[in-house]
Parts: sequence; structure tokens; C-alpha cells
Amino acid sequence: MRPPVIGLTAFRRDLPTYLGEQTDLYTLDPNYADGVTRAGGLPLIIPHNEDPEAVLDLLDGLVMTGGGDLHPEHYGAETATELEDSNAGADEWELALARGARARQLPVLGICRGMQALAVAAGGTMIQDLRPEHGHPIIESTPEALMQSRHQVEVDEGSRIARVMGERSFDVNSIHHQAVVDPGDLLATARVGQVVEALESTGDWDAIGVQWHPEKMHEPGQQALFAYVVDAARRRRDG
Repeated sequence: MRPPVIGLTAFRRDLPTYLGEQTDLYTLDPNYADGVTRAGGLPLIIPHNEDPEAVLDLLDGLVMTGGGDLHPEHYGAETATELEDSNAGADEWELALARGARARQLPVLGICRGMQALAVAAGGTMIQDLRPEHGHPIIESTPEALMQSRHQVEVDEGSRIARVMGERSFDVNSIHHQAVVDPGDLLATARVGQVVEALESTGDWDAIGVQWHPEKMHEPGQQALFAYVVDAARRRRDG
């Protein structure tokens, strides 16, 4: 039997190539696909499409990956800061995917922007730009600082993510300047200051969101997040 097919959202942005300084591309860090493959899944990178339901028909599970800033209009706020890599098409597409996956009870792992999309699709709200008063570490916006930064997260006892990770307290990276403060009708299972660091679904739907980037970390518990979505997808498909 084939491995569970796990969709990976690709982010659309303009990047320099030999064709020009502003080349329209779909992009994705290969570590996302590698995490799914190591967990026994078959990664399928999905571009934006006008029919999310047709795409969801192909999938056994979904990983909503990182990317640019969600526009504040999606959670009922006025723009209060300069947005980074904002893309209206990506917003509409990924929020539709999140809502469609939930309606189908399709297993989901949301990472960074992907977690934020899960929260906003569930009626949640966000901080547009982190400040010291939010109680979360502010990381210098350089590649070296972002890749090397770590801060501690403690997840709730008895939470789904605690069972998946096999521990409640661990260090994570921090590659974001926006953050969820209200997860809507999802359950926040870890906070640092006002910032939601992890959330999850209630009931029978298998969904976890994390604000950090497990694909950029090598600890076994981080790989366990990919195993979670692949295993849940396999159970749903074969059940």
C-alpha cells in the first residue's frame, strides 16, 4: 500500500533568478518534505489553486508551512505595521485549506505561519509585530541570529503535543515577528508571555500547530511532529 499522501503548502514570492530580480516562484524549504519522508509519508507540494476541495480530495494529511505575514484584515484588524512577504492569494488559499481540512477532519500540522492560519481560520487574533511588552524574546532579524536562537517552551500536561513530543519542556527556535494571542476555538497548549507557542484541536480531529520551525531542528521530539501527522493520516485512511 502506498504511503499516506501529505500535502505541503508552498509559498509564492518574487525572488531573483537568471530571469530577473523579481521572478514569480513557488518556494519551500526541502526540510519540510524530508521530515514527511522520514516519517513514512509521501510529500506532495501544492501550489495555490482555485478549488481547495479538489486538492484536499488528494490528501491523507496536510502540513501548513511557514511563509509571509497574514494580512490583519483576516482577523478584523487594521494594518499597524509594515507587512513582510504579504500575499493576498496565499492568505485566501491557506485559510480555505485550513477550513476545508477541519471540515473533513483531515490531520494537520501547522508550522509558524501555518499555525497562525489555523488559528485565524478558527476565529483567532494576532499580534502584528512583537514588542518586549508581549513577554516573548525579540530576536535580531539576521540569518545568524534567527537560526541560532533558542528559548524554552513548556506545553500543558496531558496535551496532545506533550504526548507526541514525549516531554513537556524543551527549547525551540524563533523565526517570526507576528504571533497568535487568541487561538479562536482551538486550544492553546503553550504560551510564552502573551504569545501562543502551540495549539491543538479538541475532539477527534488530529491537528497541532507550533510557532517554531521543527524542520530546522534535529532533536527527535521535533521529528516526532512529522510522524504525528503521517501516523494520523494513515489511521484515517485505513480506518
